[in-house]
Amino acid sequence: ANVYADNWFVLYINGKLATADSIPFIPHNVVSVDLLPEYPMTIAVMARDNADPDTGMEYDSTNLGDGGLILKFGDGTVTSAEWKAKSFFHGPVDGDAANPTVQSEAIPRDWYAIDFDDSEWANAVEYTEEAVGPKQPYYDNDFAGARFIWSDDLALDNTVIFRKTIVSPPNGEPVPRDWPRGKIDESNRVEAGK
Repeated sequence: ANVYADNWFVLYINGKLATADSIPFIPHNVVSVDLLPEYPMTIAVMARDNADPDTGMEYDSTNLGDGGLILKFGDGTVTSAEWKAKSFFHGPVDGDAANPTVQSEAIPRDWYAIDFDDSEWANAVEYTEEAVGPKQPYYDNDFAGARFIWSDDLALDNTVIFRKTIVSPPNGEPVPRDWPRGKIDESNRVEAGK
């Protein structure tokens, strides 16, 4: 999996923590991790733009931030407008940087659970690479076919949760019948020293 988030994310698969951006604030990170998918696969990602909790602004409340998330898995799973998205922290309201206020909603305890009901959530909105403005780590990784997504307000929505269920591998490859139970193919074992 390759994940790029401006500024931070945490990723759950089938209700279990898969990975998190290990650096709380570096404006543009790419995290690559090996995953063992199990289908159907429910993906839940919380992404946060680095925003002050009182003003919704960045850099000592001197700048309006923006967000952006893009993800690609080796099985062909990619971010797109087919994902669900909901903002839980918005600000500054109306983009008012002179008198900034915020709107926030409590994040549900089970937002990452397989059976969490996101049916009332809107679909994510796709954004161009130019709108998000990714930095160099993005270009060093494979995101072909994936789209940058966020809620409908790239600049003012600061905490967004995304969800998507993948029924089977999008690339069409079969799921190994004995996996993930862990059978080892002994025919490919290489002994030490050979």
